[in-house]
Amino acid sequence: MGYADTAPWGDKTARMPNLDRLAADGLAFDRAFVSSPACAPSRASLLTGLMPARSGATSNHDRADPAVHKLPSYLQSLGYQVVAFGKVAHYQQTGTYGFDHFANDTFHDDAVVSEAIAWLKARKDPRPLALFVGSNWPHVPWPVSGDGFRGTVTTLPPKSVGTPQTRVARARYYAAVGRLDLELGDTLSAVDAVLGRDTFVLFSSDHGAQWPFGKWNLYDTGTRVPTIVRWRGRVAPGRRTDAMISWVDFLPTLV
Repeated sequence: MGYADTAPWGDKTARMPNLDRLAADGLAFDRAFVSSPACAPSRASLLTGLMPARSGATSNHDRADPAVHKLPSYLQSLGYQVVAFGKVAHYQQTGTYGFDHFANDTFHDDAVVSEAIAWLKARKDPRPLALFVGSNWPHVPWPVSGDGFRGTVTTLPPKSVGTPQTRVARARYYAAVGRLDLELGDTLSAVDAVLGRDTFVLFSSDHGAQWPFGKWNLYDTGTRVPTIVRWRGRVAPGRRTDAMISWVDFLPTLV
């Protein structure tokens, strides 16, 4: 999901009340970029702090070098329990990153968020927690139903060909974005209830939409992503910044 496909960054068709609320409660980064417009290298950068040429995950489905020090081990050495639900690493690669617990990392496992919330509510571990929740939306396949968007998609991204088929595809994409927003809302509600409203929250996306000039392509629409940080008491709400950041910044910043 690219930055321009979201309500906080100007898409008037996307229905994203929870992401809007998160942006109002936190700091939105207008120039946030991933290291690659494909899933596996981008996520390897998140979890190693390295560009793809150095992590070893240069192409999609590639795995990071086993010898590379990874984010869970950094946080574990600081006393954290580190847990992943869903697509955090690339599908079925999560076990190679050293999480204390992981689940639901198969393709389009739609139980991700409900399983993560149930686990969080049942958790008894006294350690501080670093919890990664990876929604499968809006990865393809998008909802065939369109979730009520079919008649409302009147504008398309620049360089799109305005055929009926394109508008149907865009409606299905917006349906997937809307489902992501619902999962974000459920996750935030559980985090606030269990961990407290002063919990550090980071939201981002691994690359642009699977749309022309998006995923697989080194344009802004392929590598520029929505990124928001919420940290009550530490980060002033309702702010934006044009500071340029990258997913390789996340590991050292969290540490």
